[in-house]
Amino acid sequence: MKTVLVLGAGLSATSLIEYLLCGSEKYDWQIIVGDNDPAVASRKIHSHPNARSVYFDVLDDSLVQQYVSQCDVAVSLLPARFHPVIAKACLEHSKHMVTASYVSPEMKSIDAEAKAKGLVFINEVGVDPGLDHMSAMRVIDEVKSKGGKLLSFKSSTGGLIAPEYDDNPWHYKFTWNPRNVVLAGQGTAKFIRNGKYKYIPYHLMFKRVEKTEVPGYGEFEIYPNRDSLSYRETYGLKDIPTIFRGTMRRPGYCEAWNVFVQLGITDDTYVYEDSENASYRDFINSYLRYDPLAKVEDKLCEFLSLERDGEVMKKMEWLGIFDERKINMKNATPAQILQKLLEEKWALGADDKDMIVMQHQFEYELQGKMHGIKSSMVYIGKDRTNTAMAITVGIPAAIATKMVLTEQFTTPGVSVPVIPELYNPILDELEEYEMVFSEEHFTIN
Repeated sequence: MKTVLVLGAGLSATSLIEYLLCGSEKYDWQIIVGDNDPAVASRKIHSHPNARSVYFDVLDDSLVQQYVSQCDVAVSLLPARFHPVIAKACLEHSKHMVTASYVSPEMKSIDAEAKAKGLVFINEVGVDPGLDHMSAMRVIDEVKSKGGKLLSFKSSTGGLIAPEYDDNPWHYKFTWNPRNVVLAGQGTAKFIRNGKYKYIPYHLMFKRVEKTEVPGYGEFEIYPNRDSLSYRETYGLKDIPTIFRGTMRRPGYCEAWNVFVQLGITDDTYVYEDSENASYRDFINSYLRYDPLAKVEDKLCEFLSLERDGEVMKKMEWLGIFDERKINMKNATPAQILQKLLEEKWALGADDKDMIVMQHQFEYELQGKMHGIKSSMVYIGKDRTNTAMAITVGIPAAIATKMVLTEQFTTPGVSVPVIPELYNPILDELEEYEMVFSEEHFTIN
């Protein structure tokens, strides 16, 4: 019997745990689910005879050592900053590890020791990162195998509301961590286009957007991610002239979000004074020029050259940023105030379903001709618990865990799923879950 330790029983753990429970009888697995809320962990295992739930606190080293020592593979679904804690315990007790998060410098630093001990540490095996790597690398490797030379690679992902539940003017609802949405894009985006390095600072991030279309789902706009350049190494595209990664939203979102960026209310570095007594109208007004006789709406339109009856102002008014309603948050930062308002308006409804959209665009040269491939995937969630975001994170990580447990993948060290030994079996099995990419192939004149 082999034992899997799942640490963190939040939303993304649901599908992963159910997958492992289903496989536990066939493969003779024991599953331990640990969380700092034992009731949540208990609900996730559904009283399954091959599973037990335990109280777990990653800050309690005795608990970390106790449970890691009992498993064969530890799956960390904890916040990313805690993965190195689990990784060090896995090294100490000679246990394998799987996580959906990015490889941090701390994780990278243990690669040599993991290899020396013959331990498998799979990272970045969720949706983004994860499914993006695997689906892109399958195409990249196919192009290279034909002798093609890749000249352009663009990749974008979006967590959105499914079309039939898209009922607000922003065409957006929270399907994951609201704080990450509010703070998205901060910093400077860097990518390369036709051999030229490009940089977009935060205050221009939501003005410089690209557009694309996904078959059957219409138009989307894309704002750039912070660092596209590091993916040249990840994907073995060191000399590619164009590489760009972005985040997908519905048309009109970025122009409206840019209002908050230009006002400065996505800032999380200082406290907004007397926030508990201010209204949302006061909050917005405090970032505009002083004129007690002018309406807040008019001052905002003047500041950003907005049409008073235009689509951006309709989004703002629907959101309630001009309401006299009190904020009722003590010692809040501007970003926290904005997040509170957005969580009220962008919450998933009881029957809502979310959607993951992912698209890769490739251009390559083969036998003197230019070719293009557009590879797109859309995945709709089942309900508010089994969301598209949770499933597309949990199932790839679960398959990777199975591959380690069954010794289908045994390459030691810190890995990401950009090699055929990982991405092919995972992508093949994901087709059973209707996570399928459709490809358009065309010739470029």
